Amino acid sequence: MNPNRLNLNLSFSLENIPVQAVNMTCERFLRVIPSHSHGSGCYEIHYIPSGYGRLTADNHIFNIEPNTLFVTGPHVEHAQIPRPEEPMLEYCIYLKIKENAKRKGASPVMDSFTATPFWFGADTQGIHGLLRQLFLELERCPIGYLDQARLLLSQLLIYIVRNYESARPGHAAQAQGTLSDLTSVIIEEYFLYEYRNLSLDELAKRLGRSPRQTQRLLSEYYGKTYQQKKAEAKMSAAAILLADQSKNITAISEELGYSSPEHFSSAFRAYYGASPRDYRRGL
Repeated sequence: MNPNRLNLNLSFSLENIPVQAVNMTCERFLRVIPSHSHGSGCYEIHYIPSGYGRLTADNHIFNIEPNTLFVTGPHVEHAQIPRPEEPMLEYCIYLKIKENAKRKGASPVMDSFTATPFWFGADTQGIHGLLRQLFLELERCPIGYLDQARLLLSQLLIYIVRNYESARPGHAAQAQGTLSDLTSVIIEEYFLYEYRNLSLDELAKRLGRSPRQTQRLLSEYYGKTYQQKKAEAKMSAAAILLADQSKNITAISEELGYSSPEHFSSAFRAYYGASPRDYRRGL
């Protein structure tokens, strides 16, 4: 199945808290998603109706199976690895919640959602049907579809919080600055999908900023330099690629954009404290 990506800026509010749905995807995963994290106020909702895989989140491993729901919020490091023979079908919605919004009255749903930066479990609320309807509304665009989509997104957040009632695994995440509009998506997708040819100048161009401004933005928002983000992206991908025994070190170094296997091995050893071959033997 080819990825079905809906890039949009659909704003709605729940309990007077502004929320922005930045993009939505429905994809059959045949590729790994290297370790990455989101910035302050940013959340991804993941629902897997079929297929199997593995999620690594903040150094914990979770087995993904049909009807798995998980939410990754600000600064939660996570990676996904599909099972090749039964890859995951995943719905994913990227939300940005306005921080420090003026509130009128209680906000029990939104307070619970934002207080849970990570959650993993089986859905008990029938989210699959809701997500199918949401995607149909946004693909077909019938009369009133935007209002209907806003209602469905609000209902989705309510259903997610109802899932939280029985268990609340997770951790507290520290907010580190804010970003607006699509800036966080541009940054995160650039490091996540284009780790082979990362360039500060290219990222700055996409953000409409100077390289110096982009460096400052990464430091303020993620607490990391550009070089640290670059190393993190390449080395997270390297660790996942090394788990595939059919790939040799030379092929992996080329896939990651290194000029030679020796250059890759040197960078890998500096990051992980072991050579790629020793790391692979320990898997």
